[in-house]
Amino acid sequence: MKVLVAVKRVVDYNVKVRVKADNSGVDLANVKMAMNPFCEIAVEEAVRLKEKGIASEIVVVSIGPATAQEQLRTALALGADRAVLVESNDELGSLAVAKLLKAVVDKEQPQLVILGKQAIDTDNNQTGQMLGALTGFAQGTFASKVEVADGNATVTREIDGGLQTVALNLPAIVTTDLRLNEPRYASLPNIMKAKKKPLETVTPDALGVSTASTVKMLKVEAPAARSAGIKVKSVAELVEKLKNEAKVI
Repeated sequence: MKVLVAVKRVVDYNVKVRVKADNSGVDLANVKMAMNPFCEIAVEEAVRLKEKGIASEIVVVSIGPATAQEQLRTALALGADRAVLVESNDELGSLAVAKLLKAVVDKEQPQLVILGKQAIDTDNNQTGQMLGALTGFAQGTFASKVEVADGNATVTREIDGGLQTVALNLPAIVTTDLRLNEPRYASLPNIMKAKKKPLETVTPDALGVSTASTVKMLKVEAPAARSAGIKVKSVAELVEKLKNEAKVI
């Protein structure tokens, strides 16, 4: 069984994000970049399926600038077999990404596609669902447990009211939640081996996909600074301030 895993290059979650002076976007100059944490979980799940003998090949794909090869090499060091970079320097929306992934799916013909449920930079949480609509594949989103056997996948989903278990016929799409697994660290020998694993680079034009967006970014602003809290001496004083100053009751 071939597994396709999508990974995204994002600002490292430990970095404090800064907005450009002209409010045109996020300042990425000299900022540490990393693989999206949810994508790390997706790679780990694919590697575990291979270790169980369920998956025979893991292909990782990323869409972005040439520097995204760094994150693909990380995925290769974690256990993926080969990588595909759809190279584009454009600001791509979720629909454009889903269309590009659909073209890669058509080319690779995987039985299972695993994505992070969302990226920590845009937080859109929609690419996996859009890919499901474009491919017509069954989908199990927000997965906290995945079992694959006999041409089917059983996915336990995290929902507002608790857990939901769905049975999917393969091929299928799964998006990962935080509690699915704990990603491993790449060992030094595997990092060295990853340098020799195949990495193919293609363009959106070569895949026959238009990435033109109907969404225009107007302005990016940092959130307003929160005012300091205060201590009150009694419940009556708290109610009075909530009513007359905060005006929330």
